[in-house]
Amino acid sequence: MSSNNTQTKWAQFIPLVTVFFFWGFVAASNDILIPVFKKAFSLSQGQSQLVSVAFYVAYTVGSLLYLGISYISKFDIITKLGYKNALALGLFISASGTLLFYPAAELHSFPLMLSGLFIVGLGFSLQQTVCNPLAIALGPVKTGSQRLTLAGGINNLGTTIGPLIVSFAIFGSVASANSEASIESVKIPYLILGAAFIIVAILLKFSSLPNHPAVEENVVKDTTVQKKSALNYPQLIMGMVAIFLYVGVEVSTVSNLPAYLENDLGFLTKDIAPYVSLYWASLMIGRWTGAVEAFTDNINKQVILKFIAPYLAFGVFLLVNAIAQHDLAPFYVYAAIILVLIFADIISKGNPARMLFLFSTLGIVALLIGMFTTGMVSVYAFTSVGLFCSTLWPCIFALAIRGLGKQTNQGSNFLIMMIMGGGIVSWIQGMVADATTIHLSYVIGVLCFGYLAFYAWRVKGVLKKQGVYFDS
Repeated sequence: MSSNNTQTKWAQFIPLVTVFFFWGFVAASNDILIPVFKKAFSLSQGQSQLVSVAFYVAYTVGSLLYLGISYISKFDIITKLGYKNALALGLFISASGTLLFYPAAELHSFPLMLSGLFIVGLGFSLQQTVCNPLAIALGPVKTGSQRLTLAGGINNLGTTIGPLIVSFAIFGSVASANSEASIESVKIPYLILGAAFIIVAILLKFSSLPNHPAVEENVVKDTTVQKKSALNYPQLIMGMVAIFLYVGVEVSTVSNLPAYLENDLGFLTKDIAPYVSLYWASLMIGRWTGAVEAFTDNINKQVILKFIAPYLAFGVFLLVNAIAQHDLAPFYVYAAIILVLIFADIISKGNPARMLFLFSTLGIVALLIGMFTTGMVSVYAFTSVGLFCSTLWPCIFALAIRGLGKQTNQGSNFLIMMIMGGGIVSWIQGMVADATTIHLSYVIGVLCFGYLAFYAWRVKGVLKKQGVYFDS
């Protein structure tokens, strides 16, 4: 980063986060499609998770495709196109995927539905590769992870709204007697989403976003030798595994939640949306809390905002569910659980390694409580996993690309490739659920959080050898 880059460039950052909103909207909407497709196509729990597999594996295929094009053409595709142009291209690719929902619904074709989600994911892969380092580049390095957290908070505004809108499109109003899935009703919302992709692509193309930000200058001065490949950096290799398992536990926890609510607690499919929305709102709550450092350097103001921001986000969740005419009574107790997140965030002091370790540990505790209790206690425990996943992405991303210098773009691409964990881990948990119970299948998430805690501990020593001290 250039030395004069001391403040967040809000005029450029704000248009960028609209893309983060789309990622969240689609990802959370998938959790409503899973139980719908499961009934409409008579799928097992493992087969229903192919929705997650198709969407998230597309990230890996997309990353490999873009790397292959770069290798064959002998230039980095993002550097050649420019960040803004690559971002617009990614949005157009995703828009083309939404078009498949119409013939898929008409033909009642599950494979065609999966193909549409796969193409949407291909576009998201390119967008993610561009947006994450770009968010870090639009301001000082020291608040890079906080800007990613803030962008993630906007992402989770999409995840909070997405399930409610898609559920309404499929089932109608909450008062409707319609509790059966309608594949045909999926067509219109996804066509509208495709149109939105195109509009935002055009707007971003003509925005003030830089086409060639100085992300390649983000290199640690103490690093003695610049390596030829990003894969030569141990923080990146371990970070790739961490991203795989982090996205895995984040997605699998909620993608298997509808089946738990239906099979174990007797919920109707049409009544699941508020709880899926609560899970994703939990990520928004945590990310709004973790982003306050991007707004002020004043410690006292930060502490105050860390109490205001999460409840403001929780208020957004309550508001959108009130508009959707859902009963809010079951959710008020969740306000107390949010206090655990606030105190954990304050204790972490913005240190990404410490935050990753602490929040991973809390994630393990939440899953164990969910597994060894029943009823609404277990539901609150499973949804609270969203609180503790909330800031893990920017923590892992910031730790994994720290010190990569000119290999930052390549490293970012490798990390985005690992988003496929969202599909693979969800599928594995679905298979475990088929073999045992959905309740017990959450042990998969416990194992994922276990590695994340290990990475948080190990990467500190790796970066210390390269002259990176996050405590200083």
